[in-house]
Amino acid sequence: MAAPLQVTLTPEEESTLQALRIANSVPYRVRDRAHMLLLNGSGWSAPVIAEIIGCHEHTVRAAIKRWKALGLCGLWEQKGRGKKPTWEPSDMDYLEQCLNEEERT
Repeated sequence: MAAPLQVTLTPEEESTLQALRIANSVPYRVRDRAHMLLLNGSGWSAPVIAEIIGCHEHTVRAAIKRWKALGLCGLWEQKGRGKKPTWEPSDMDYLEQCLNEEERT
């Protein structure tokens, strides 16, 4: 059986993660990942952390592995994730032009 994933946090890392955990200006997933790492650094296992956060164990393990590989940058989503915009900039320009024209009645 493989050894459980465990992170050892420096006091600086711990204070940074604490700040990220309560910051409203960062995405909620980043806050959750910071919380996962803080709990893991305190000795909690991945299954228990998953139950506390309300996610799957694989999500917790992935966050820990990304932290070990990328550090603080591993908490944020990679570029290109999520739904791509369906509106082109030219579409928005056209809509603005239509709104600025005089009304037709």
